[in-house]
Amino acid sequence: MTTPAYAAQSATTPLAPFDIERRAPLPTDVAIDILFCGVCHSDLHQAHNDWKGTTYPIVPGHEIVGRVSAVGDAVKKFKAGDLVAVGCMVDSCRTCASCVRGLEQYCEKVNTQTYNSPDPHSGKMTYGGYSKRVVVDEAFTLKLSEDVDMASAAPLVCAGITTYSPLRHWKVGPGMKVGVVGLGGLGHMAVKFAHAFGAHVVLFTTSAGKTADGKRLGADEVVVSKDPAAMAAQAGKLDFILDTVSAEHDLNAYLALLKLDGTLVLVGVPDKPLPVSPFSVIMARRSFAGSGIGGVAETQEMLDFCAEKGIACDIEMIRMDQVNEAYERLLKGDVKYRFVIDMASLKS
Repeated sequence: MTTPAYAAQSATTPLAPFDIERRAPLPTDVAIDILFCGVCHSDLHQAHNDWKGTTYPIVPGHEIVGRVSAVGDAVKKFKAGDLVAVGCMVDSCRTCASCVRGLEQYCEKVNTQTYNSPDPHSGKMTYGGYSKRVVVDEAFTLKLSEDVDMASAAPLVCAGITTYSPLRHWKVGPGMKVGVVGLGGLGHMAVKFAHAFGAHVVLFTTSAGKTADGKRLGADEVVVSKDPAAMAAQAGKLDFILDTVSAEHDLNAYLALLKLDGTLVLVGVPDKPLPVSPFSVIMARRSFAGSGIGGVAETQEMLDFCAEKGIACDIEMIRMDQVNEAYERLLKGDVKYRFVIDMASLKS
């Protein structure tokens, strides 16, 4: 079926209206009318070909909330009218060791991303949520509570799970002192989750102007990372650090803040490699790790946790025709803390 969307035709052209074809639902497929779609920094990177892997035209968007409009004959989990979400992936091999463990995000044969990924059904590339409709296998479709604010829930399936997953994996909880580096789309969710898990949360930011917001979101302390004395006061005191920054920064300055056996996990994606001094990890048996999104089951767990605890993203709503302006503002860090597109603004 023909579906209105917004696409980039090259790395240097703005996103603009573009009609795409969605497949008719297969037996295990769920057809979804998209209501809201978050704007992730990776959308911008992909549209601009910053990671050198973009196939054009590209329709970004992997923070999708919508209502089921139709289901295939074999679908058991969903029915027409259900409120659902779709995150960063729409399929995987389902048979490798990672997939069998429910870690489809680490599929050994490479999962099918929601956009800019080879589509096994069409033989072309997948198109994302900057569109009116999407068709997804029920195994990669997520249930969303009717009690949540739909727009604020959309970024949870990327910004939310990207921070929730490592905090859960490294068992963050009461009695731990946890650092969060950066207060953006990812960082503000990391602060909320770490606080909800019962940890003492220390936010590190380059901007003193974010102190009040950091504490509002759940930080117990806010440290301006440009202040050497404030950084030195945290040396060797943190059990865990979640680094959400996607710009060039000094990892060694943060590794020095970890206790013996502490771990720093990077979820931000800087454009260039970041140097790590051997002594930053050797001297206190510290660990430096990375983490992706979560699997389907963990993402559902996160959505249910957020519904129970009243946790959502802080968002700024935009129209579809404002997405290029939003990209420019995103480059400047001018958003608190996630743009979400009201897809009703995209005319059929």
